Amino acid sequence: SRYRPSAEALCRRILKGSPLYQIDTLVDLINVVSIASGYSIGGFDADKIEGDTLTLGIGRAGEPYEGIGRGELNIEGMPVYRDARGGIGTPTSDNERTKLTLQTTRLLTIINGYSGEDGLREAGDYMQELLRRYAGSDGGQAFYF
Repeated sequence: SRYRPSAEALCRRILKGSPLYQIDTLVDLINVVSIASGYSIGGFDADKIEGDTLTLGIGRAGEPYEGIGRGELNIEGMPVYRDARGGIGTPTSDNERTKLTLQTTRLLTIINGYSGEDGLREAGDYMQELLRRYAGSDGGQAFYF
């Protein structure tokens, strides 16, 4: 594939001895769960999501998508989560428009369990535990689809 899933990219950095990016507490916690579980996890500022639904589809040819710190990405043929305005996340990169910042107060995480549910709930529980412990959160709500 032209882009590595985020969990794989993080693990490869560790194996190469490269430092992990330190962004902010929320992003760092998401990366910890991604590394521990092997799942790609999207983290989004819920207040920046437009509309009241998200859909999962396949990226289209020429579909605009700006990956965080990566610029325009070709997401043709890739799974993509969309809000009313467009793509917000793929297994390889979240979108610049809905990225987490130090001002984020409402977090949406999506744990991409495309291969089934094995370990998915444990990853969700771990995410909630870390959010309570390190981010002053009540852990939020978890939904499984």
